[in-house]
Amino acid sequence: MALEIRQVQKLAQQLVMTPQLQQAIKLLQLSRLELEEMIAQELQENPALEEEAVAQPGDRAEEDVPKAAGETPESAPEPQVNRELSTADKIGTLDWQEYIESHSNSIHGSLTAEASRDEDDGPPSLENTLSKKTSLEDYLIWQLRLSRLTDDEKAIGSYIIGNLDENGYLEVSLEELCQATGAGPEQAEGVLKQIQMFDPIGVAARDLRECLLVQLGNLGLADSLAARLISDHLAQLETKRYERLARELGVSVEEIDAAAQVIASLQPKPAQGFEQEEIRAIIPDVCIEKVGDKYEVFLNDEGIPRLRVSPLYRRLAAQEGDAEGEARQYLQEKVRAAAWLIKSIHQRQQTLYRVTHSIFKFQSEFLESGVSQLKPMVLRDVAEDIGMHESTVSRATANKYVHTPQGLFDLKFFFQSGLRAGNGADVASETVKEKIRGIISSEDPRKPFSDQYIAAMLGKDTIDIARRTVAKYREAMGILPSSKRRQRYVRK
Repeated sequence: MALEIRQVQKLAQQLVMTPQLQQAIKLLQLSRLELEEMIAQELQENPALEEEAVAQPGDRAEEDVPKAAGETPESAPEPQVNRELSTADKIGTLDWQEYIESHSNSIHGSLTAEASRDEDDGPPSLENTLSKKTSLEDYLIWQLRLSRLTDDEKAIGSYIIGNLDENGYLEVSLEELCQATGAGPEQAEGVLKQIQMFDPIGVAARDLRECLLVQLGNLGLADSLAARLISDHLAQLETKRYERLARELGVSVEEIDAAAQVIASLQPKPAQGFEQEEIRAIIPDVCIEKVGDKYEVFLNDEGIPRLRVSPLYRRLAAQEGDAEGEARQYLQEKVRAAAWLIKSIHQRQQTLYRVTHSIFKFQSEFLESGVSQLKPMVLRDVAEDIGMHESTVSRATANKYVHTPQGLFDLKFFFQSGLRAGNGADVASETVKEKIRGIISSEDPRKPFSDQYIAAMLGKDTIDIARRTVAKYREAMGILPSSKRRQRYVRK
C-alpha cells in the first residue's frame, strides 16, 4: 500500500487551558503571603487595578452627587468626545482633582490614610519585627578576632570556620586544610584545637567521638571512665549493654551507668541553637469559632486588600475613536485583566470556605475532643461532598492554615489514612500515633514496652495493627526503640 498525504477534517472536544483559567488555578494554590505579594505586584503593573478606599464618615459616593433637575442615571447625556483628539489630548482634559481624590493608590491618599490611623491600630512596623539571628559562623569569627592568634593562624581559623556543616563538624580533612591554607600539619592541628575550645565547646570536631572527648577534656574528665567508653566502646554504649561493658572494663554496672549519665549530658551537635531557619509567624487563612452551639467558619481577609477596577480607566477604555485604537485596546486589556483577577480572588475565597466547611463537617468531633477523635478522610470525601474535583480540593488546601479551638493546623493535616478497628469503624493514623505516644509515656523506663506489646495493647482497644506499623509510626514520631529507651536506674 502506497503512502500518501491527505487532509482529513475531524471533530473532537479538547480542554484548552486559557490564561484566565491558569491564573485561577494558580491563585487557588497560593499561600496567604504569596497571595498578598501577587496582589501587590498586580497593583504596580496594572494601572486599571486599584485598592478600594475604606469609606470614611462624611464621604459621599459618586452616585450621591446631585444631578441636574430631571436628570437620571439612564437619561444622563454621555460626555461628548472630539474624535479628532489624540489620546494624550483627551487625558489632558480630564479633571485631575477628581482623579487624585478617587485614586486610592495615590501618594496623597496613602499619606492621609496613614496620618489618620490611630497609633495603636494595625500591625507593628517592619523595623519593630525584623531581626537577624546570629549564625554559628558569625559567632565563631567574632571569637577568632578576639583570640591571640597571628594573622596567618587567623586565616587558617577562618578557613576552618567556613567549612563547618550544619551540625558544627569540620567537613574537610587535615590534608585538605593544609593544602588550601599552605600551613604545616602541626600548625593547622594547633589552630584546630584552639577553635574546638571556642564556645560552643567541641565545634569543628571531625566526628562524634572527637566532639565528645573535647567536651570531656574541658570538664577535666579526659582520663575518666566516660572518656574510655567514648574512645573504645561507643557502639556498645549506644545499645546500653551495660553488663557486658562492666565485665570487659572490670567495673561495676553502677559505674558504667554513672559514666553514661555524664556522656548523656554532653552536646553531640555543637551547632544546635544556631540554626539558620528563622521562626516565622503563621497567619491562619481560616478561623473556626464556636457561636452558640455551632461552629462557624470565618475567612481571615485581614491584610488582603479590597480591589476594584479604576473608574477612570474604565471610562477611557469605553471611549470610541480611530486615532487612539491601539491605546484603547491596551486599556481594555488592562481593564479585563483587573476584572478577571478580582473575580478569581473572590472565587478562591469561596472555594476555600466551601472546602473548609466540608472538612469540619466530617471532623466535627475533633473540634470538641482534639486529635484523639480524628476520623480517616481523603480528598475524594470532600470533593464528592461539595461537587468539585479532587485536584481542586488539593490545591485549595495547599499551604493553608486553620485556627481551631484545638490549635493551629495545616488543612492537609485533616486528611488522614485509616486503620480498621474491631468495631468495624476506621481509625485515623494520627489518632493511633496519639495512642502510641500515650502508651509509651506511661511505661516504666526500666522496662520499656516493645513494639509487639504496644500492638497487643492497641488490639485490646479494638485497633488491629501490626508490629511493623507500630515501629513505622514510632519512628515517624521520633521515638527510640525499647532497647534504647531503657534506663537501668531512674533518678528522681
